Amino acid sequence: QVQLVESGGGLVQAGGSLRLSCAASGRSFSFSVYAMGWFRQAPGKEREFVAGISWSAGSAAYADSVKGRFTISRDNARNTVYLQMNSLKPEDTAVYYCAAGPSSGSSVSWTSWGQGTQVTVSS
Repeated sequence: QVQLVESGGGLVQAGGSLRLSCAASGRSFSFSVYAMGWFRQAPGKEREFVAGISWSAGSAAYADSVKGRFTISRDNARNTVYLQMNSLKPEDTAVYYCAAGPSSGSSVSWTSWGQGTQVTVSS
């Protein structure tokens, strides 16, 4: 069983920044071998991929809508993944979810999810 706990959400004005954190824990959970990712879901919309990072932090992927503004990183010693969000826009408003899962080649099976943290960007 893997527990993922997000923090760092809040209300920010357009153009501002936030940093989300996701702390992972669990018996027999080896954080350092799991890919980690961030997803978001806005009201009335489906959950969408935002960013992902490999177990070694050697590669990362981003949705086109956040490229150049968001940065995903991880600290395997702290079992924590981060999402630095800059130049926030009102359309970034959503509940942000942390996810973890094993990777196989270039694909990831997102098997564990956090409860989410609200990010609201005002215009």
